[in-house]
Amino acid sequence: MELALEEVILTRKKWSLCARGIFSEGIHLITGRVGSGKSTLAQAIAGLLKPGSGNIAYHGIYRRTLSMQFPEYHTTGHLVRDEIRSWGLEPERICMEAGLTGRAHERSFDLSRGELKRLHMSCILAGTWDLLILDEPLSTLDPVWKHRMCRKIHAHHPPITLLFTHEQAVLPRVDYLWEIRGGCLHALGPVPEAIPSWQGAPRYIEEVLNYGVVPDNITLEDAKEALCRMHA
Repeated sequence: MELALEEVILTRKKWSLCARGIFSEGIHLITGRVGSGKSTLAQAIAGLLKPGSGNIAYHGIYRRTLSMQFPEYHTTGHLVRDEIRSWGLEPERICMEAGLTGRAHERSFDLSRGELKRLHMSCILAGTWDLLILDEPLSTLDPVWKHRMCRKIHAHHPPITLLFTHEQAVLPRVDYLWEIRGGCLHALGPVPEAIPSWQGAPRYIEEVLNYGVVPDNITLEDAKEALCRMHA
């Protein structure tokens, strides 16, 4: 099972993005500055945008979905329980997963944006997908829930998971790093080997690399463990 970007070119007026590479099974982190084209590429991979040229091939991928940055775009159920059932899921279990126990009867849009994001992410992670595309899955979440969601993504991810973000403080453990820069998508490689090539790495990763140490993965905990090993 793999996703192949075959000389893909995406264009909008004077802006363009070139992308090629193979996404094999695992969690892939795709980073880049705001406006670099992360959301546009995510939508193209999901099939919502047609590339100006090139091809996107889905080898062995039959079920794919996109989680957009703002959960309002996905919400169709008037009540929380209606929204959960629209995904074919059981309200009580999902409410517990989302930290919304006892609130299934409330109106979906009475939830805060962070609560709505938790609800949406809990629903989408409970689904069965071959390819899951997550555009800013941690946005609007407080620090506690960012960490929880990172653990959920790592524990329940489908065969191929693409995580597009410019988040710098809280990140999940991943298998591969990609970076959009200079109008192109760059495949940095598997983690941890790719970490030193990551130009947009969070500051805590940069500080560890400055000591000549490469952490096992990209979380803050991995960075701390790397420093501890260095001083042991």
